[in-house]
Parts: sequence; structure tokens; C-alpha cells
Amino acid sequence: MLGNHFDYQSRGFYLPKGVPTIVWTSLIGHAFLDAFDHFQKDRYLQVAVSACEHILRDLDTLKEGDSLCISYIPTANKQCHNSNTLGASLLARTYSHTRKESYRVLAQKAIQYAAGHQRADSSWYYGEAANLHWVDNFHTAYVLDCFKYYIGATGDGRFEDNLTRGYEYWKNTFFLADGTPRYYDHKTLPIDIQCSSQAIDTLVFFNDRDPGNLSLALKVAKWTIDNMQDRTGYFYYRRYAPWLVNKTPTLHWGQATMLCALAGLYKLL
Repeated sequence: MLGNHFDYQSRGFYLPKGVPTIVWTSLIGHAFLDAFDHFQKDRYLQVAVSACEHILRDLDTLKEGDSLCISYIPTANKQCHNSNTLGASLLARTYSHTRKESYRVLAQKAIQYAAGHQRADSSWYYGEAANLHWVDNFHTAYVLDCFKYYIGATGDGRFEDNLTRGYEYWKNTFFLADGTPRYYDHKTLPIDIQCSSQAIDTLVFFNDRDPGNLSLALKVAKWTIDNMQDRTGYFYYRRYAPWLVNKTPTLHWGQATMLCALAGLYKLL
């Protein structure tokens, strides 16, 4: 499994260079499942299987009743909702191909943990630790994508209501009338490029459930191109104010995610 190519300090933990995270593991696993779905070559499926085995064997969990939360990293037991559900989504999707029951069971318990912590307004905190109590656009979208992956891969409909309520909350909370993707539930700025890219990506992913969301996806794309794209073509990292922009061309965080989002939107048109 792969980690960052640099040391990393988040609000929740310090991670040395090269130590894997469940986020990278899951995203890479999903990419190989996409390749397997398209090419039907077993070697791609086996990479996803390897990622699932790493999640099962190397990551701690936090047990809570009949549910549990999978740790973000292997070096400590750290929880947040998007990383936990990302792991669950990979396990569930790989289960749909392998029928390995241990993948389904762990995925179900992890999704149950997230469902149990959905707030009264249908939102999720980033995490349940006291210093992780914020609600933002793209981490909420990650969780929604993962619930949808889980339900589609397993046929388990128990969490449909959580998904529906969460999606409606997200769509009604994080966008201005002109398509501006807000960062937080209580304020718009700063606007991160990931607010834009993940918003487009999730709207495209949910279009089969909500065909009317295409107009919103197009508004977000137009706003992003008008306000977050450089004349040379690349996308800016973050806008703090109309007059203050961090124009760093981050590869995975801005360029790759916008390429994916715009390609998905183009395919949908």
C-alpha cells in the first residue's frame, strides 16, 4: 500500500513519509476495480483484493455496539467518517466480485457506525473527536459516495434513508445560487478546489437518482472555470477572498480531481 511522499501533520495525527492511509488505499483500490470492470483482467481485481486484506489485517477498529470504525492509519487508532466509509466502500465493491463474506461484514459494520453518527440535521461531523467537530462540503460528499457504493454493491437497503437525507442536506447546504461551492456548512470561504471537483463528481455519481442535478453540476463547473482556473489551464488550490488566492497547482488535489470531475460531467452530457 502507498502513503504520501512527504511527512504529514493533520489535526488528528502525524504521519511519516510512506506510511499508508486507508484513504489512499481505498482510492487506489477503486481505480483498479474500475480497470477490472472495463478490461475484465483478473490482475486488476487482485490489487483491490490485496488492498482489502490490508484493511482487514493491518488497521485497528473502534468498536461501538454492533458497529465499528476502521482506523485512518495503521500506526494508531484514529477515526473519521470519510476514511472509515471509504474503506467500507472498497470492501463492499470488492465483495461484489469475490463474494468474500469478511469484506461484506466489515463494510456493513463500518457503514453502520457512520449511519449511527449522522446528526439530527442529516449531516456528519468530519469525526467524533472533540477537535474534529466541523461539517464541510467535500468530506460530506465522500461519505455520500461511499454509502451509495455500499448499497449498490451489497444490496443492503437498511441505509437508504441515511443516504437520501444526507444527499438532500448536502445539496441544499453547500451551494450558492450561482453554483459557488461553499466550504463549510456555516460559511462559504475559503473555497478549496476540492469543494468544486468533488461536488461535480458526486453530482454526476448521483445523477441516476437525481437527474435534475445536472444543472447544478454545470453551474459548479462554470463557476470553477471562471473563478479557479488560470489562463494557462491549471486550477488554483484555494480562494480565500476575491482578492486573495493561493494559485499553487497541486497535482493530486486540484488537477487530477478536476480532470476526473470534468471528464465525468462531459460523459454525462
